[in-house]
Amino acid sequence: MFNACSNAASNIEDQIPDTISYNFNIRPILSDKCYKCHGPDASKRQAGLRLDKPESAFKALKDNPGAHVLVPGSPEMSELFRRVSTNDTSEIMPPANSNLKRLTPHEVDLVKKWIKQGAKYEKHWAFVPPKLWPVPEVKDKEWPKNQIDNFILKKQEQYGVKPNPEADKEHLLKRVSLDLTGLPPSLEMQNRFLADKSPDAYNKIVDELMKSPAYGEKMALHWMDVARYADSHGYQDDNYRTQWPWRDWVIHAYNENLPYDKFISWQLAGDLMPNATKEQLLATGFNRNHKITEEGGVINEEYRVAYVTDRTNTFGKALLGVTMECAHCHDHKYDPFSQKEYYQLFSFFNSVKEPGLQSTVGGPETYAKRPLMQVTNDDVKGILKFINKQDTGKLIVSVMGDSEVYRKTYILRRGNYDTHGDEVEPGTPRSILPFDNSLPKNRLGLAEWLFDKRNPLTARVFVNQTWQELFGKGIVKSSGDFGMQGDLPSHPELLDWLSVDFMNHGWDMKRLVKQMVMSATYRQSAVITPDKMKIDPDNTLLTRGPRYRLPAELVRDLVLASSGLLTKTIGGPSVNPYQPPGLWENATSGRGILASYKQVHGPDLYRRGMYTLIKRTVPPVEMAIFDASNRDQCEVKRLRTNTPLQALLMENDPTVLEAARVLAAKLLSDNSPANDKIKKAFRLIMCRMPNEKELGILTGYYNDQLKTLNKKDAQKVLSVGEYPIPQNIDKVMLAAMMKTVDTIYNLEEAITKT
Repeated sequence: MFNACSNAASNIEDQIPDTISYNFNIRPILSDKCYKCHGPDASKRQAGLRLDKPESAFKALKDNPGAHVLVPGSPEMSELFRRVSTNDTSEIMPPANSNLKRLTPHEVDLVKKWIKQGAKYEKHWAFVPPKLWPVPEVKDKEWPKNQIDNFILKKQEQYGVKPNPEADKEHLLKRVSLDLTGLPPSLEMQNRFLADKSPDAYNKIVDELMKSPAYGEKMALHWMDVARYADSHGYQDDNYRTQWPWRDWVIHAYNENLPYDKFISWQLAGDLMPNATKEQLLATGFNRNHKITEEGGVINEEYRVAYVTDRTNTFGKALLGVTMECAHCHDHKYDPFSQKEYYQLFSFFNSVKEPGLQSTVGGPETYAKRPLMQVTNDDVKGILKFINKQDTGKLIVSVMGDSEVYRKTYILRRGNYDTHGDEVEPGTPRSILPFDNSLPKNRLGLAEWLFDKRNPLTARVFVNQTWQELFGKGIVKSSGDFGMQGDLPSHPELLDWLSVDFMNHGWDMKRLVKQMVMSATYRQSAVITPDKMKIDPDNTLLTRGPRYRLPAELVRDLVLASSGLLTKTIGGPSVNPYQPPGLWENATSGRGILASYKQVHGPDLYRRGMYTLIKRTVPPVEMAIFDASNRDQCEVKRLRTNTPLQALLMENDPTVLEAARVLAAKLLSDNSPANDKIKKAFRLIMCRMPNEKELGILTGYYNDQLKTLNKKDAQKVLSVGEYPIPQNIDKVMLAAMMKTVDTIYNLEEAITKT
């Protein structure tokens, strides 16, 4: 099924494989350049020709029965090859007026060789159940540490490249600590790991990090994006909601290592489980995280349909990795999903007992919408003890619950809520896996269908998202699109092997994460040589370790943790840390408790980034600048930009400046020399020892500041932040050390996983 390229080339994209694969070499070309007019969408199809179906592609042409689009073995006799290779503008395909780019010479050569080899079609790779490929034999027997490495090294050997050596212990510890807990390692952990010369030192530190309560917080962060979690209802009024107990449950589920099949099944259908517990019911908050209107005068059914649409689209993207939303108004233009199949999937979510508008902006009784559950004080002492309920007030959460009366589902013509077409029954896309009629036709049945081991997508999609979180990009780069327009897997056999292995070991999420971080592939140095930059600029072959900037929330976490300011409380309501004045006030309807920004004080000011309150219409500015999701809809992959605003934020953010001041005061509280203090700050932030040059520059800068700062300037520098300044401290020395620490925070490496 998967054919490797055997010839050396200057770039891995330039090779022509010995055997051409329809899935990996031809389908992407046809999908990009041909399916617009000759694909699944019947309404746009030209000349009655479908190139995605072999029975159509091998037929004689309608307007020229003597010609065939494809003649296996004969490119010259095949109209497809003739039309994509000609320079005649009246015949070339795609035509100029299609606004599609013509095929490159490389793509034309691939098509020619494919036809010459018989023009064999294959089912789309992602819709074929994964198989447990044999672990490849490799020449270098010493490098692999587990099976992942055999798959990675095999491909590297085929391309004539070698992996990087293992990262030094300092860089490796920073990387794995940030990946597993979202926090930098403490000095104590750094010293202990560096001193441990045993062969299993790394294994021990990985186990320690995975047992930390912070592990659940770090893992839950990605799921907040997937689940479009926010602390407001969205739309114009955008008032407060109390959905945070569901977030507490997600953190708890990751820490308890709830198997992935239960983790998802409870979120999809916890309310429908036999003898459902309150914990299972709370889990269904996943499907109530969408935006909900509180605007009077809206059309009830229009918004109810919008909520169901959101759940359907989220199910497709988050759990199946496909763009089901493209079939909302018409048949999918690229993937084999009909509009009818979209509404069959839609029908699973269409019986929730909810109106489009339940209430307008009001008090605490409007912070969750029916169906809802109340979290009582007894609950948090018992079955829901993981919820950080901080007072005895009434706490309500939006959850799922179906109406007693079955709601019929219709195809909505052009996606319009009030234009009903044919009635449909619950079902799933046949190209993925037909729905077994013996299953209940509700969300519980859908969950069972999702975790049928014949389902080709469920395990692959989660394994790929997990890989993405650790390596910076997925084995399938387009983690939200495994369809025809998505990227091909860089290591398809590895993705299959990991997916089957994941299913065979009880959908164990912690085991999967540990497999990845224990691999030699993960442990590589991130250093890049000129040769590797030329051959593999995107690190597709994984010849070096991951190196990229931390997610927005972790930038904040690193700053707070390294300074000692971090409040480590797990869970509870979201908080409002420092924010520039006027942002909420300039974008509000004036109704509700989120009409104006009320900053918190004390320990709540220093909570982890994932607990920053997200108001959908005005998301936290420092998070947005560092590419965090605004949580309007399901997001499985964040953008990663590099802008001047990010540098300006690090230079001027009160949290960073305050952290620098607090850490500086701690450093000055002992009697060590200045360079030892700076060395300690460097280790706390960078998680490694500075070299002589770095230490010399920073010490010189500190001494320069001591000479140039006066008391008035020092007072101005120190005035940022609410954390008290120690009495009787030398203000000039404190300001000089604060500016030195702040310089370290503003180095690119500080907020980069290296």
